[in-house]
Amino acid sequence: MPAESHLKSRRHTDQIELADIIREHGPVFLSTQTVPARHLKVMRQIVNCRTEVLGGHRHWCARCGYQRFVYHSCRNRHCPKCQTSAKEAWRKARQLELLPVPYFHNVFTLPHELNALILRCELNQRQLLKLLFDSAASTLLEFGRRELGGKVGFTMVLHTWDQLLRPHFHVHCLIASGAVDKDGKRWIAGGSRFLFPVRGLSKMFQGKFLDGLRQLLDKGLLKPAYGFETIIKQRRILRQLYKKSWVVYSKPPFAGPARLLDYLSRYTHRVAISNSRIKGLENGQVNFTYRDRCDAGLKKSCTLPAEQFIGRFLTHVLPTGFSRIRHYGYMANRDRKRNVEAIQKLLGVRPQSLPKTEPDPIEGWLKQLVGLCAEHCPCCGEHLTVSEISGALPSTKTSNHPSPIAQPRKRGPP
Repeated sequence: MPAESHLKSRRHTDQIELADIIREHGPVFLSTQTVPARHLKVMRQIVNCRTEVLGGHRHWCARCGYQRFVYHSCRNRHCPKCQTSAKEAWRKARQLELLPVPYFHNVFTLPHELNALILRCELNQRQLLKLLFDSAASTLLEFGRRELGGKVGFTMVLHTWDQLLRPHFHVHCLIASGAVDKDGKRWIAGGSRFLFPVRGLSKMFQGKFLDGLRQLLDKGLLKPAYGFETIIKQRRILRQLYKKSWVVYSKPPFAGPARLLDYLSRYTHRVAISNSRIKGLENGQVNFTYRDRCDAGLKKSCTLPAEQFIGRFLTHVLPTGFSRIRHYGYMANRDRKRNVEAIQKLLGVRPQSLPKTEPDPIEGWLKQLVGLCAEHCPCCGEHLTVSEISGALPSTKTSNHPSPIAQPRKRGPP
């Protein structure tokens, strides 16, 4: 069967994955685009994830000859097939820190006029996304001191996309309704239907972010993008942003804080889109599902050229080492465990902790996810022998996925 016919038949029967799209259309995308090295690294790791390129283990039966291969994952936080165990560990740890008080879900969003400036380069991403975190956090901390007279605690998670994979920079915040006094000996309760005035939050967040943006521009710490090339253009756009209404979303979680944690955990260790949303790849067109927030969350489908789909996905690759999850107030990393336990005691709750167990081995995940017993042969029940498989270099002919993506190389301007 010709290779092209084989691909077409596979598309009708198998789940299309992000790796398939990058493997088949990544070379064409790279031939027309100049991409940063970090983007190329992400593409290469997604393509090689759970393939023989990264090595793995061979499980085989000496009696009947049965064998199966378990390949290593790339563990890249942008890969939709990785970080499942890390996501579950994060979700369970955060659920144990929940207090028996009302919670609120806040969302701080940047206007789309700033998208081009943020996406201009990695330097701008680092500076402006950090400013987004700092502005939103200082706003909530200041309102906590002013309205409640104590220190609030909250967790923030950065999202950079909307359902159509377009740039949409915002942070989700899960905050408890209440604060601890400066001595840490009294819990100051907040409201159950209302925490802080939304208009006040919006005005303060807008002022803090734009003041920080003005300072970055004045100090020359950002590379100019379209509309920000000159001082005059910068001042004009800043004036427009000051006049525009910024709205901070703030409501109690619809189904409780635990359900909100479930929602946030889906993308704490992944980015933009899951493989389950990708429905087809035909004639260079990618079809995927999305929820239309402007139409009551109705589930719809969208079709994009594969190269455009890859380009949209890569806009959400974060700078190396940039933290997407951050904790503030009494939830700050340095003293979070001690502070949460102290507040739980104030509220009459017995502190809990995760059981101290070793990380689940690959064999445990096989049994849990696909129902395979890793130790015994499914055909005859004989104990399986396990041997390690060394990963092949991406440039060798042993790989079943030869592609320019596997070998990083210098590219000139298109």
